[in-house]
Amino acid sequence: MRKTLAILAFLPLTAALPATAEAAPALKWTSPCPDYGMTPSPTEGLECAKLEVPLDYADPGGRKIELTVSRKASTSPKRRGVLLMNPGGPGSPGLAMPAQLAQRQGNSGLLESYDVIGFDPRGTTYSTPVTCDLTEDERFILTGPYADGPDDVVEKAAKSRVVARKCAEAKTADLLPHMTTANTARDMDRIREALGERKISYYGVSYGSYLGASYASMFPAKTDRIVLDSLLGPDGLGVRAHQRFADGFDDRFGDFAAWAAARDDVYHLGRTPAEVKAKFLELAGKRPGIRTDTWGALYDDANFPGLAAQWAASPASAKGGPLDGDNHAALQLQVLCNDTDWPESVRYYQKAVERARVTHPMFGPAAANITPCAFWPVERRERPVRITDRGPSNILLVQNLHDPATPLSGARELRSALGGRATFVTVDAGGHGVFTKENACGNDFVVGYLRDGVLPAGDSHCPAHLPK
Repeated sequence: MRKTLAILAFLPLTAALPATAEAAPALKWTSPCPDYGMTPSPTEGLECAKLEVPLDYADPGGRKIELTVSRKASTSPKRRGVLLMNPGGPGSPGLAMPAQLAQRQGNSGLLESYDVIGFDPRGTTYSTPVTCDLTEDERFILTGPYADGPDDVVEKAAKSRVVARKCAEAKTADLLPHMTTANTARDMDRIREALGERKISYYGVSYGSYLGASYASMFPAKTDRIVLDSLLGPDGLGVRAHQRFADGFDDRFGDFAAWAAARDDVYHLGRTPAEVKAKFLELAGKRPGIRTDTWGALYDDANFPGLAAQWAASPASAKGGPLDGDNHAALQLQVLCNDTDWPESVRYYQKAVERARVTHPMFGPAAANITPCAFWPVERRERPVRITDRGPSNILLVQNLHDPATPLSGARELRSALGGRATFVTVDAGGHGVFTKENACGNDFVVGYLRDGVLPAGDSHCPAHLPK
């Protein structure tokens, strides 16, 4: 594979920074916070501050980039410390998370226990954003399309080469090699330092679970109470996790099929789950985007009515929201492709697609298709973060049984890697994300730990939520 940018030696993954590292300055809080161009503002009621961090932690005295950090400060004398939050992605901005927590869990006591901290990770939105100058179609290149055979993989490979080259030639290409999970974890420790805190608590969901596990592995002595929700495996979001999207689709699809069958008088998609599945396969043969649209809708039960209506009437493919532009797509690509080595052979993906057609025919050939990471223009600058069981036993893992994006198979691997550091709670629910959803048992475990420090005595399970 051709490399168009310089290759540097590996930087060891250690908590210690080089001796020349400068201490993070104290944060200067102002309001209002940036609003992402949305009305009403999702950051209303928060304070924000800027923090400079090294672009390259191997050269801490060199070029700096800027992070934007948000805060909802506790006014309680019982304040415990700070709770840092991350929404996943990678590429998702996080300034609004303290306001979202206040809206959804305002009476839980968490806002009294912590200064709740959000941040746009490096490369995202208000934190020195990166770009790949992608078209709208190119922004959705990571997952899909469903490959019907080897020629479809070759066709996507050609598009993936173009996207990788665009990232290498974009105006922010000099930032590209430094967009990694390890560097974001180092940024988190700079935020901790700037806040004047000896330790931080953390909540991260989806990719944020891997970011949190990475921080806890790199800086174990700096962790207080850690909650990881909707769990990636210990290898992060590489080719194996990408292929696991097919596991998640299979795990979750039955929930939608049962829901739609119970409403056949409204949507006419089938009177039984088997008939709904047959309808899906029929539509997938006619509408190329229906598989990926369906997978995205499986993230939340609230999407089911819209998905059923789309199946029944509209051939249009779903579009992204206001924050799903080039910046989001570019940073997601850069972190995923920088973090781990992806196979470079087109033939590898052709074989993976053929296997997936047998093992996961509904979505597997989409999840196994080639991505721009196969043609990435830079080598990794350091080894991936190694998630280990070395450190305090202060990590709570929560995981839905039917998660379409981070399936149970990967969650179990992360639980194994963390060993005695973690306690694992599974929830008999579907969708992506446990905390702030309808299962009271799952929410109680998270709040009970973050607020009161109460961990279950051992790995536990929450039964299905019974609707009122």
